[in-house]
Amino acid sequence: MADADDVRRLALALPQVVEIASDGFDFRVADKGFVWSYPERRAGKPRLIRTDVAVLYVGDEAEKQALLLGEPDLFFTAPGYEGLPLVLLRLPEVDVERLGELVTDAWRMRVPDTLLADLDDPAALPG
Repeated sequence: MADADDVRRLALALPQVVEIASDGFDFRVADKGFVWSYPERRAGKPRLIRTDVAVLYVGDEAEKQALLLGEPDLFFTAPGYEGLPLVLLRLPEVDVERLGELVTDAWRMRVPDTLLADLDDPAALPG
């Protein structure tokens, strides 16, 4: 079972990640969001920031559909997310190890290619 603190810890462990001030959590790399808390729309009311649900960048519609269809207990979508490469993740339903993979994958899709190339080159890494 994961929570917002796990998201924060995992996201901030990645290079060049910045947390944007919000009522929940909002993480970016190179000014591009890759994971943030779900701003649930409610008819006639202000949005409710849900820290038990993470919005994850997944890259494309094919990946989104694969996650939604393959693991509906973990992933879902909502009105306003149609056509966007984003899925909603139920944090209480995911273990921390899988959350780490998902957050890292989202970060890898948003990080600049030059930084990613440096990280993929073992000679460029410290130690």
